[in-house]
Parts: sequence; C-alpha cells; structure tokens
Amino acid sequence: MSNQKKLFDDVSGACSRITTQSYSTSFSLGIKALGARFRQPIYNIYGFVRFADEIVDTFHDYDKATLLARFRQDTVDAIEHRISLNPILNSFQAVYHEYGMEWELVDTFLKSMEMDLHQTSYERGNYENYILGSAEVVGLMCLRVFTENDNAFYQKLKPHAMSLGAAFQKINFLRDLKQDYQELGRAYFPDTDFNNFTIEQKQKIEAEILHDFNEGYKGILMLPKDARFGVFMAYKYYTKLFEKIRRLDTQTILTERVRIPNTKKWSLMMKSYVVHNLNMI
Repeated sequence: MSNQKKLFDDVSGACSRITTQSYSTSFSLGIKALGARFRQPIYNIYGFVRFADEIVDTFHDYDKATLLARFRQDTVDAIEHRISLNPILNSFQAVYHEYGMEWELVDTFLKSMEMDLHQTSYERGNYENYILGSAEVVGLMCLRVFTENDNAFYQKLKPHAMSLGAAFQKINFLRDLKQDYQELGRAYFPDTDFNNFTIEQKQKIEAEILHDFNEGYKGILMLPKDARFGVFMAYKYYTKLFEKIRRLDTQTILTERVRIPNTKKWSLMMKSYVVHNLNMI
C-alpha cells in the first residue's frame, strides 16, 4: 500500500472514530474497553451503521429513499472496488474484506433500514426480520472481527451474538418508545397497542428480552479476553438500562426517554473492569 493511500485510510478511520464518539457515549466506552487491535475495526462498523440509520431517522427534510438507495449503491461500489471517497464507506470496506464478512450481513442490514422508510407497524414475521437486519447481523459483523477469521469459532458464537444483538435492540425500542411511536409513527413490537399499553404487554416484552440476554451472556463468556471486556461493558450498560425500564410504568415509558447518566456509565465501567480482571464473569 502506498503511503498516500495509507494516509487516506487513516483519515477514513478517524472519521469513523469521530462519528462513534459524537453519536454514542455508551458505544464509545465499550470500544475503549476492547483490546487495541479491535477498536478501529469496530469504529469502522459503527460509522457505517450509524450513517444508514441517520438517513432513515433524522433526514426528514430530504428524500430519504433516494439517499438510502444511493448509500446502498455506494456501499456496493466501495466493497467491489475496495475504495470509496466516502471515508465512512472506505473504512467499512476495509474491515469487511480484512475479516471475511459476507455480503448477506450487509444486505440484510440495509433491507431493515429500507423497512423504516415505509413500515410503521410490525407483525411477528416482519418484526423478527427487522431485528435480524437492524441488530443481529450488526452483532455478527462485530463477531467476525472478534473471531479473527476463525470460522469454526465464529459459527460456535454466532447464535449467542445474535441473541445479544436482539436484546440490545429490543431495549432500544423500549427506551425510544416516545420518539419512535409519537414522533416517527413506528410501533415495532407486534401484538401491542401503544394507545392502551398495558403492564402485561410490557412484561411480555421484558420476558423476551431476558431470554435473549441469557443466551447472549453465554457467548460473552466464550469471547477472547481482549474482546470480552468491551462486550461485557455493553452488556452491563444495557442490563442497567433494562433494570431502570422494568421499574417504570407504561405511561412513563411512552412519554420519557430512559437514560443512564454519563457519571453512572463511568462508574459502571470501573466496576465491570474489576469484575473482569478478577475473572468473575
């Protein structure tokens, strides 16, 4: 690789890192807890995922369908030619090739983003497809990095990574009910009437999340140590967020976005570090 191309790739990676740090304090903390060799690849994945999500969630004054279609084609071109003048896509294509990702993961993710352009309510089948594309395959992209081209190891951890991604996304749905339902008009959970959101419906969703969490945790225990702490950090953050959501009534969930203050996030990181270093997970 020429020095000039390396400089461009370094700048592209920096853009992905800045994107992550600007958009997500929680995810940034989790990445900082990863071994050094894993950090930049995960920044590269997050930048790609975040840009696609921003198109469908925030660019309301623009033609979202055209923007997303262009983003999809630009992604295809970046992967095919192994370069892109979009620095986010340039850094993503690098990690895509280095860790042997499948196009199916990227395609499935983008299809879920496309669903957000027109889908406002979900039956069970569409809901599961959306979770697969918006969360589970993102977990699998990260798992490709953590397993470092060991396909047998990847296949062993695959169902657990999918479960953990699903748990995180479902918690995000509960956390963001106010924005998703009242502002964007989306109702992701099937068989749930948010005009009459009952405690029984909320508890049913929570039971589903607990099952996913338990399956996901089994995979965390099997990760390489350099990856385990960062993923464990994310798990502990979402556990804390989930515990807070479980204590709230349905009306509060519908009218307020549930948050964990940054001071508590740092405290959580320190406690998780002690637990991890004492091999207590």
